[in-house]
Formats: sequence, C-alpha cells, structure tokens
Amino acid sequence: MKITKDDLISDVILEHPEAIEIFMSYWLWCAWCGWASFETIEEWASAHFMSDEDIDNLVKDLNEAWKEFSEF
Repeated sequence: MKITKDDLISDVILEHPEAIEIFMSYWLWCAWCGWASFETIEEWASAHFMSDEDIDNLVKDLNEAWKEFSEF
C-alpha cells in the first residue's frame, strides 16, 4: 500500500503503527487525537501549519519507512 497525503491518519496508523514515530518526528504529536481519525494527512498537517513541501517530505518518509518494514 502506497501512502498518499489523501489517506486518513487513522487508516495509516492502523495499517502502519510505526508511522506514529514518523508523525512525531514532524512534531505531529497528536496522532492519538480523535480528530486525526477523520482527517487526511494533508488536512492534519496543514492544520499544524506545515508547508506543502514538508507534507510531501512527510509522505515520502512514511513510504520509505513502510518499504523498510515490509522487507522483513
């Protein structure tokens, strides 16, 4: 599964629990927040004042981490 900025935060975390560490590295500490369940990565990151470039980097990092974990 390729992660996109249009994916819901809750779906990403359920499918890839290790994603929480990536979110936290971008100062998105509220992965446990109820609102995160209803927002996409882009909506959530934008609400936390992340630039489009930072959002793209976040998605890239999430996909790289998933690729590493799926190789095991």
